[in-house]
Amino acid sequence: MNTKLPQSLCPSFSLSLSPSLSRPLSLCASLLAVTAATLPTAAHAAPAWPDKPITIIVPGAPGGTTDIPTRLVAQKLSAILGQPVVVDNKPGSGGIIGTQALLRAAPDGYTLVVGNTGSHAINYSAYKQLAYQPQDFMPLTDMISFPNVLVVNAQAPVRSVAELVAQLKQSPGKYSYASAGIGQTTHLTAELFRLRTATEVLHVPYKGSTPATTSVLAGETTFMFDNLTQALPHIRAGKLRALAVTSAERLPSLPDVPTMEQAGVKDFVVMGWLGVFASAKTPPAVAAILQDALSRAMRDPDVVAKFRDMGGIPGGEPQPRFAALVNGDIRRWGDTIRASRVSLD
Repeated sequence: MNTKLPQSLCPSFSLSLSPSLSRPLSLCASLLAVTAATLPTAAHAAPAWPDKPITIIVPGAPGGTTDIPTRLVAQKLSAILGQPVVVDNKPGSGGIIGTQALLRAAPDGYTLVVGNTGSHAINYSAYKQLAYQPQDFMPLTDMISFPNVLVVNAQAPVRSVAELVAQLKQSPGKYSYASAGIGQTTHLTAELFRLRTATEVLHVPYKGSTPATTSVLAGETTFMFDNLTQALPHIRAGKLRALAVTSAERLPSLPDVPTMEQAGVKDFVVMGWLGVFASAKTPPAVAAILQDALSRAMRDPDVVAKFRDMGGIPGGEPQPRFAALVNGDIRRWGDTIRASRVSLD
């Protein structure tokens, strides 16, 4: 709007305030002041973000290992941002269905997805035809991470990683390991172990972690790189023996169990993780608000306590560090998948 007024509309005049005092006033200045007061300001034109509900897509079923931590974080995030945060479950195809749903939404930060090691690291190499690529996403921060634990039946004769490796080398192809399914971290971690130790062992995939763990408990398979949350109750009950953990440091929940490196297997830090991703086209200012709010939610004492009770490590890393973690896992699992010739197509 043009606020310049014609000179003819701005005559000067004198207003007599008293017989002895008068001063000239500008009608133009008065009109401009009124006009400026009615113009929209930048603050009015750009309301603070967010100003409507946020949706977090969980590419898994309600009550699952992805859903439970997400709902806890969503509750805290809502309080921090002052807007409802809705969890939308879209399970199926190893996380692909939910992940694709994010890419169909507007890239405005109001729709996010919870990715994991499978959907945002393993899938890129395990599928020859995949409808999304790493450059489609902006990693915001990690939510929770879980190490795996190498377990054998408590009645098995082996009591260390070195003894297990010696047993496998003595009889190549005789022994087996269980996994939660082809392409799952429990499968690929065991494949990485096989490559690192130059051993030959049979893979027995199951439909989920529970039947895979049960197979080790029953003595049907020799070992498993189990999820810590799945294996911990059986370890504490004396039914499974923990040989090593795949974290960089020993775990408070298993202080007497060495890391894989301490057990003699180098370069073997493997962590399954959940993290929050936005569209790569999300405005940087919005992404910064989200990352800060998510980090604050992850540091909430209630979240930290509950995540640790699950056997997990609370997240909240800065965006660059989480992006580096994701990229590192893409490379690492890509190498393992190619060496093992795994394909999920």
